[in-house]
Amino acid sequence: MASSAAIDGVAATALRSVLHRVQLAADKSGRRAEEIRVVAVSKTKPASVLRQVYDAGHRCFGENYVQEIVEKAPQLPEDIEWHFIGNLQSNKVKPLLTAVPNLAMVESVDDEKIANRLNTVVSSIGRKPLKVLLQVNTSGEESKSGVEPSGCVELAKHVSLDCPNLEFCGLMTIGMLDYSSTPENFKTLANCRAEVCKALGIPEEQCELSMGMSADFEQAIEMGSTNVRIGSTIFGPREYPKKQST
Repeated sequence: MASSAAIDGVAATALRSVLHRVQLAADKSGRRAEEIRVVAVSKTKPASVLRQVYDAGHRCFGENYVQEIVEKAPQLPEDIEWHFIGNLQSNKVKPLLTAVPNLAMVESVDDEKIANRLNTVVSSIGRKPLKVLLQVNTSGEESKSGVEPSGCVELAKHVSLDCPNLEFCGLMTIGMLDYSSTPENFKTLANCRAEVCKALGIPEEQCELSMGMSADFEQAIEMGSTNVRIGSTIFGPREYPKKQST
């Protein structure tokens, strides 16, 4: 089995490769790479591996599970910008916000209930307004979390007008069941953005599109993504305790 240092070094090298690919995709679509945020999603990897990516200069990290982020965040530098990108239950909101004061964004707000809970807890603990994205179910699969595209405008209005402790920043989508996306998924999200921005009276440049993961981030960038969430391409496949590592 490879040493921890060797694994860490691989992650840092992989990050540099991803950033180069982001640059190429941006160039291809006439955009600046600085407009595109790369969220490094470590999932089951230990804090030591994240630290190597941090030491390579990266500051934006994401997690899918509350348990993972509340364990790792205190072990790592405070200038990390954490993104929570997984399904968030109301009873996990306070533990998340209290344990991770440097939580920069929740990308997975998908109904008024979770928006209201986030708004209440942000107020009660006295932290600055929390940036949020609305998760949109662009694939129409029942197993996927996310507001239906037809409900985007209503939810965006609720967050913008009725949740003073939240800052509406844009939209996010996961795509298909296997976490890949099709151009149609990306087009659906872009269409939702146009509708939301018209309803809120804001320019589209102020509304982020979080779309694209390891398998399709270059295509997502070419279709307007401002935020790509990269896990396995940087950190390798997830490791679960029950599975024997090969």
